[in-house]
Amino acid sequence: MTYASLATGVLLAAGYGSRFDPDGLHNKLLARLPEGTSVAHESAHRLLRVVPKVVAVVRPGSDVLARELNDAGCDVVFSAAAERGMGASLAAGIEACDDAEGWIVALADMPRIALATIEAVAAAMGAGASLVAPFYRNQRGHPAGFGSVHRAALLALDGDAGARALFASQTVTRVDVDDPGILRDIDTPADLDTLDVGRA
Repeated sequence: MTYASLATGVLLAAGYGSRFDPDGLHNKLLARLPEGTSVAHESAHRLLRVVPKVVAVVRPGSDVLARELNDAGCDVVFSAAAERGMGASLAAGIEACDDAEGWIVALADMPRIALATIEAVAAAMGAGASLVAPFYRNQRGHPAGFGSVHRAALLALDGDAGARALFASQTVTRVDVDDPGILRDIDTPADLDTLDVGRA
């Protein structure tokens, strides 16, 4: 049975993906996976199986991506600040659901995070942890869990550093998982071909 979390999901989908397509003609998040769904749709779908609501942050002008994420079940937020980087995108996502009890933050270009991993992060938060991260072979990955105690720090984020400083300065509840998907994002077209190699 899927763990039912009270946290709100935040899906960051505002990156430029310049390594995937330097010309900017093809959004990597709309690329199709072998099963036919888009990268963004699959990332959103997995998060939505654990949390009741997902806010997806996209850049203005990303109308096709917004529709894709809306069809997946997300509440879409357009953020002009997202061009400043992941930190600004995350702050915009938190602001859009500022009254949440906590947030599970995922990246839209990571469609192979196991459902069990998202559940484990959610369960740790449900048990009282305020800052949670999954680890695979001693490497920290995604998604990350943030309790409401970190609201002000998350709203203050800007630029491209994300929540790195928060993880460096606070106690992190570590969840060890057998899931290489927490480290695998889509950066280049070749990544689509190797996404499932060595999959747990």
